Amino acid sequence: MTKSIIALSLTASLFSCKGPASGGLPIQGTWQLISAKVVTKNDSTVTDYTKGQKMIKIINDSHFAFLKHDLTKGKDTATATYGSGGGIYTLRDNKYTELLEYCNARAWEGKSFEFTVSIINDTLLQTGIEKLPEQGIDQVITEKYLRVK
Repeated sequence: MTKSIIALSLTASLFSCKGPASGGLPIQGTWQLISAKVVTKNDSTVTDYTKGQKMIKIINDSHFAFLKHDLTKGKDTATATYGSGGGIYTLRDNKYTELLEYCNARAWEGKSFEFTVSIINDTLLQTGIEKLPEQGIDQVITEKYLRVK
């Protein structure tokens, strides 16, 4: 009897534990970027990612990756745009931190970026500071994603 109570309690504790990246929010999945607002000093820019380009972010239990490209038809790669990156992340409550291990913009590699995230229905909002002094980048970014079904 005692062994089965101990086994039951160990099983319950294993299933109730959250992994190092889970944090409790249902962040895992594939997300499509809908819009982004970037604020640099007194300048603000909003980009609509539903027109002329597409970006997705894929998040599993320990890693994230993002892929962005324009929607230009044809084979003219001279004017095509493409961006990608990925790495590991942690999620503690609503604090989401990415360590960018791979990126086509190589100056961003090896940098960590902390964001505050919230999920409402199928919408992920992510806000944080991107700071790369050596690149002259110091901006607040707010991104809105929709869950891909």
